[in-house]
Amino acid sequence: MVCSVHCTLSTLMGAKRVSIQKVHEKTGLSRNTVANLYYDKATRIDFETISKLCDFFECNVNDLLYFKKE
Repeated sequence: MVCSVHCTLSTLMGAKRVSIQKVHEKTGLSRNTVANLYYDKATRIDFETISKLCDFFECNVNDLLYFKKE
């Protein structure tokens, strides 16, 4: 069985109707980092990045990331 972690940033952004550019500007994260997470293409994520995104979206880590068994 293969397991993987996925990011729900695109869902959170859609709910708040914010763009990649807006998240980049408000969090100070690089635009590439935000885009990679948005498209669920990131292979790693820093604790600081998680913290900034959770703070911006007023959510918990489990709202941003989920574990999927395939």
